[in-house]
Amino acid sequence: MSKKIAIVEDEPAIRENYTDALHRQGYEVAGYATRTEALAAFRRQLPNLAILDIWLAGDPDGGYELCRELRALSPHLPIIFLTARDSDIDTVTGLRLGADDYLTKDISLPHLTARIAALFRRIEALRQPPVQERTLDCGSLHIDLDRLTVRWHGAAIELTVTEFWIITALARRPGHVKTREQLMDEANIVVDTMTISTHIKRIRRKFSAIDPGFKAIDAVYGVGYRWNAE
Repeated sequence: MSKKIAIVEDEPAIRENYTDALHRQGYEVAGYATRTEALAAFRRQLPNLAILDIWLAGDPDGGYELCRELRALSPHLPIIFLTARDSDIDTVTGLRLGADDYLTKDISLPHLTARIAALFRRIEALRQPPVQERTLDCGSLHIDLDRLTVRWHGAAIELTVTEFWIITALARRPGHVKTREQLMDEANIVVDTMTISTHIKRIRRKFSAIDPGFKAIDAVYGVGYRWNAE
């Protein structure tokens, strides 16, 4: 069954260009021009992936608001920002809102389709761990690899797909440092070091909301991150 991708982009020519390119890759694609139109469709049925512009129909932050609303509908839905806005502030804002990737519109179509395919591969890989490893426990951390869920001291932590693979990669070898490059390799995706750091900060905030004393993720200066065994 083909994956369903939603593109929310208010420029018709750009929307059609991306739609045609993804159709050629075998995806089922639906395009939306406004936040209101897209949200109404998402409330009826969620796609397998959402690609959002930030500026939507005169609303300079419409894509950010739509990302928040999508995250309320589904913590696991893969979301990519695809926008002309390339400042560090915009990138960090998008990732803090729960996007799995942030791309600018100067990206080539082959590169875009490769990033989308990599994101889908990550999801499939997480759903198909080795037979003997359907769950992963590390002290108070419990990871269910079938359901893509995480619990800390028994409390559910709502993570995006990207956050889920970061936690899984770290918890598989507690005490061992994972470089940012290793985290990217395990996820089969290419991002910059700032992106990994932003995701780690967001993960820490989610765990700290449940456990204010949370200190299980260590930053090893100049190297990467590790999960501290209790």
